[in-house]
Amino acid sequence: MTGTATRYLYVARHGQASPDEHELTQDGCRQATLLGERLRSSHLSAVHHGPLPRAAQTARIVHQQLGGIPLQASDAAGDYIPYLPQRDELPPDSADRLLAFVEQFPAEERERGPELARAALGRFTGPVAGDEPRHELVVTHAFLAAWLVRDALDAPAWRWMGLNHANAALTVIRYAPDRPAAVVMVNDMSHLPTELRWTGFPPELHA
Repeated sequence: MTGTATRYLYVARHGQASPDEHELTQDGCRQATLLGERLRSSHLSAVHHGPLPRAAQTARIVHQQLGGIPLQASDAAGDYIPYLPQRDELPPDSADRLLAFVEQFPAEERERGPELARAALGRFTGPVAGDEPRHELVVTHAFLAAWLVRDALDAPAWRWMGLNHANAALTVIRYAPDRPAAVVMVNDMSHLPTELRWTGFPPELHA
């Protein structure tokens, strides 16, 4: 009889991108290679990635380190605004700043984002059918990484804002049957040398 098994979701932001975001920089390629090397022993069964070039290229480089597992593009793993907050759900002292942050993005990202975010939760989270644990990687962007962490912690929907992810940093979330989701690690950069850490992260928050 088929049961329900634990899913381990590995979430990584793409490597450092060029200013026009059409490809990875040399450092971004190194970050992706090192991420792939770290994940060699993780028993991954699939690599999913967003459709934009910086995520797709990162995923391809990681995939080269892992062997013959599926490499799959997914719109749900793309770059978009996952949730549009209302003023009355935000802290009064930061509502203006947070709303202005969201409004700077193109209308398409804001309007289609919540639908894609729901699709991402349906596709990538929760336990899986079967008797064996499943390990999957999603190579994505900072906003979706934040959305997945927020969901795992059952935080308010607007709280994806303020959660940052560095380029090629790794987050792992465990979805076990009959248990709350557990964030095993978040924004981990231990596979990167010092000079490749914290790229894509707000400078004032560098450790």
